[in-house]
Amino acid sequence: QVQLVESGGGLVQAGGSLRLSCAASGRTFSSYAMGWFRQAPGKEREFVARISSSGSNTYSVDSVKGRFTISRDNAKNTAYLQMNSLKPEDTAVYYCALGSPVLAGTMVHQYDYWGQGTQVTVSS
Repeated sequence: QVQLVESGGGLVQAGGSLRLSCAASGRTFSSYAMGWFRQAPGKEREFVARISSSGSNTYSVDSVKGRFTISRDNAKNTAYLQMNSLKPEDTAVYYCALGSPVLAGTMVHQYDYWGQGTQVTVSS
């Protein structure tokens, strides 16, 4: 069993930055692909970014490209989402998730383990 704990959320003004962290328990973190998702009030959970198990490959949704960077440190069992140039539309609860390195892509159901989420609020 793997447990994930997100941190780093908060309130920031538009144009500001935040770095989210996702700490994983267990010794198999490096075997999984990692994804970040977000869910705004009244909306479905949506994909933000994905990183391969080794960290060598990343992919992000167009709306955050050039602003958000996903990374991971397998030695620390931790993944990160650096968010710059934040916009009010980035306001959401952000979740990290682990999934099979083969199957985990951009869909919620492709991930096996989820954190509890961290709130990000961007004021205009």
